[in-house]
Amino acid sequence: MTLVIRGGTVVDQNGEQEADVKISEDGSILEIDKNLKGDQELDASGCVVTAGFVDLHSHLREPGQEDAETIQTGSRGGALGGYTALVAMPNTTPTMDCLAVIDQVRGLGQESICEVIPTAAMTVDRKGEQMAPMGELVDAGVGIFTDDGNGLQDPRLMRRIMEYSTGLTHRLGRPIILAQHCEIEALSCGGYMHEGAWSSRLGIPGQPAEAEELMVSRDIALVRLTGAHMHFQHLSTAGSVEMVRKAKEEGLPVTAEATTHHFSLTDAACASYDPVFKVHPPLRTDEDVKAVKAGLADGTIDAIATDHAPHTDHSKEKSFSEAPPGMLGLQTAFSITLEESGLDIHQIFSLMSWRPAVIAGIADRHGMTVSPGSRANLCVIDLNETWTVSGKSMASLSSNTPYEGRRLRGYVRHTIQAGEAVVIDGEAQR
Repeated sequence: MTLVIRGGTVVDQNGEQEADVKISEDGSILEIDKNLKGDQELDASGCVVTAGFVDLHSHLREPGQEDAETIQTGSRGGALGGYTALVAMPNTTPTMDCLAVIDQVRGLGQESICEVIPTAAMTVDRKGEQMAPMGELVDAGVGIFTDDGNGLQDPRLMRRIMEYSTGLTHRLGRPIILAQHCEIEALSCGGYMHEGAWSSRLGIPGQPAEAEELMVSRDIALVRLTGAHMHFQHLSTAGSVEMVRKAKEEGLPVTAEATTHHFSLTDAACASYDPVFKVHPPLRTDEDVKAVKAGLADGTIDAIATDHAPHTDHSKEKSFSEAPPGMLGLQTAFSITLEESGLDIHQIFSLMSWRPAVIAGIADRHGMTVSPGSRANLCVIDLNETWTVSGKSMASLSSNTPYEGRRLRGYVRHTIQAGEAVVIDGEAQR
């Protein structure tokens, strides 16, 4: 059965054109032209058609924390947000540090409506003490390693992992990506928000920007020493952005991501004492937000990620100090980016689809040009339609969105996963 997306404006790396998109039964694009016919047709009038989004940083919680999220519910939220691929973080229970857990996640992902790409922990159980069996995991197709949720504190072990990763490149056929949660725990320990004027005013212990920046600086030095590819997760400070900018100017193999909340919210949001605004790294200052936006605009930052971090209501309803850090992000990411980033639509699609697909090693099927022969992983977006954020109405099992009640522009009309219409008129099909 063929599928035609009718009447939209196709936007990809080659520019934009008004055209229909015809998709074959095997999930590839057959034709780009006007007045195409298909067995199934989706109306894209007044909408843009582009490659589906790729999230480099999703916490899908399964296995072990299924009361907050499952791979099924997380992928459903992703598809509703225009995503066709989610890179799953390894801080599950048990940790994704061995083939058994990786295979479990992959199996669950095969039944979901987004492609799920599992990462693996850099160290056993993410304890930062012993390197995970990276060679075995690379041979099984894992290309991204991270202890996300924890920064790897030991510089000697980090160096060893970086050196080892460079020797695995030939086995994977592309560089191994080491993704770092940049946080020096000796500085951040005991802090629950950004250390600054607002933390002093509110009486909430803070985490200084230097807790992030010292690890960014350390790992750039280690990249210079080892040649390993380092991906900096959720950059949040002006100093971090500037260091990555200079590392790129030097030609070092580094990439970086920023989250939507780190360029749309500041530490002033914590004045409500609502733990929904508690996140790691914490919300920063106006100056930091401006720096992150500048990094997105000039290419210093390669991708917009969500750091989608669901938590149950009963865990988030604790005191600010006791509640876990994290926010939902998958269904709001595009709209927040459209309204808050200051970027044009081509820049947004590049940061949310084309460039993260390359980093994730899936550019052979995601983030592709919308052209004959490409894999049909697509989303259709009405840039002008508005909608109201409601945590309880989202696909996630959790509701911890910091944008509750906000009216946003940009509505995902349809999402196509491997040629299948998994979202039609804003409704998930399974």
